[in-house]
This record gives sequence, structure tokens and C-alpha cells, in this order.
Amino acid sequence: MDLIISGVLLGGLYALFALGLSLMFGVMRLTNTAHGDFMVLTAYAVLSFAGMALPAWLALLVALPLAWGLGYVLQRHVLNGVLGKDPLPSLVVTFGMSVFIQNLLLQLYSADPRSVDTGAFGTQAVALGADISIGLLPLLVLALAVASTAGLQWLFRATDLGRSFRAVSDDREIAELMGLNARKVYAKATALAFVVVALAGGLQGMRTTVAPTDGPLLLLFAFEAVIIGGMGSFWGTLVGAMLLGVVQQIGFRIDPGWGIWAGHLMFLSVLALRPQGLFPKTR
Repeated sequence: MDLIISGVLLGGLYALFALGLSLMFGVMRLTNTAHGDFMVLTAYAVLSFAGMALPAWLALLVALPLAWGLGYVLQRHVLNGVLGKDPLPSLVVTFGMSVFIQNLLLQLYSADPRSVDTGAFGTQAVALGADISIGLLPLLVLALAVASTAGLQWLFRATDLGRSFRAVSDDREIAELMGLNARKVYAKATALAFVVVALAGGLQGMRTTVAPTDGPLLLLFAFEAVIIGGMGSFWGTLVGAMLLGVVQQIGFRIDPGWGIWAGHLMFLSVLALRPQGLFPKTR
């Protein structure tokens, strides 16, 4: 039971990693290779705001609207220019962003791992029995992951903004003939994805340490969760992330060096046996 609980809690964090990636791919068919680096950038931004005598949670709240603005500007003025049937230009541009962010953070903060201080909250736990307890911070992360998943699902199904996301995703040309400005819709989708990215990055910095070069590993966890769950499926992404977390915890229990490897093995197995994912997006 302790193994499953710890895996599900870890999966909640991975779900937040993956939701922004799933959103951008679902709307624009864009794979952002700088996704993990933007999470690390947000973690350092929260760390810097907290260094200005702001409480950690207030620092995270300050970072969210800044992430919205960054995502909107980045998509509107950079990424829209490389979208198309050929995925290579967007991969090259986002890879360049990844390299730039890593080197910028190395110059500003050095290579030393850091974490956001949450005070006593970071060590508080709820006891479920004599031998099992759940940390309040991981529990909050899981709750935010479920709430974010439900919120995105509701947004896509029940709002005009969500319907515009689905319209340009299904057929951009027809959506534009009906009066939608696809470039603006894409910018709003990326802005929303960056808010989730900022939330994930800030919580990652609170839960553990971050270093400037952590981005590619975080991207890998996000990518694996999306592929396991099913591309473009928010609930599938959540379930895929939890399965990844549980499998990693099983691997860690067998041998400390097997945890990440066990997750990769599961990812490869799903990719080989069911490449569309366990819960693919359905029309």
C-alpha cells in the first residue's frame, strides 16, 4: 500500500509535467523540446521571488500570470512562424530555446541544485495508520494535478475557448473560414499550457531540488506520461503519469538504480504494443 500511494503521489507531479505538453500537442501538433527547461526556468523564477521576502506560495502565484504572458508572446511571435506539416522547424527552434535557457540559468545561478523553501509545510504529513503517512505537499500536488486535468477537460468540452481549440486542431483552414484567427487561438493555447508548466515547475522546486540542466529529464518524464496515457487525452495523461510513478517506485523498491529504468521499460512496452497509448483521444 505504501508503494502504491507513493507512486500515485509521484504520478501527480508527473501529470502536471505532462499536461502542458499534451495541451500543446493536442491543439497545434507541436512537440516543445524546451518544455522541461521552461519548468526549470519557472522553478528558478519562484526561487528568485521567494528570495525577495515573498512566501513560497505567493511567489508561485506571481509566476503564473508571467508564464501566461511569456507563452502568449512566444507562440504569437516565434512558434507560429514555424508551424506546419513539417515538424522539423519547430523541433529545431524549441531545441535552441532549451540550450539557451540552460546556459542562461547556469550563468545566473551556477550549476548547484537549489530548492524553494516551503517552511514547515514541506515536512508535514497525515498519518493513515501505524506505518503509512502522506506528506501534505505531495498530497497537494496530486490534488492540483487532478483539478488541472478536470479543469482542462471542462474547458475543452464546455466553453467557447475550448471549442475554438478543438476547431483549429481538427481543421485549421475550415476554422479560419468560420471566422477564427488560428494564430491567436494557438497563442492562447500556449499561454494556458505555460500556466500549467509554471505550476509544475514551481511545485517541482518546492518538492525537491532543481538544477539548470534538469530540463531534458523532466521533458522525458512528461513525454513518457503522455505516450503511455494517449496523445491529446488529459485524463489519459493523468492515468499514464500515475502508472509511470507506480512502476518507478516498484523499481526503486527492488533496487535504487532500477526506478528510472523500470519507467523507461514500461514506456517502451506501451510504445511497442499500443503506440496510440492506453487511453487515446477520441473524437
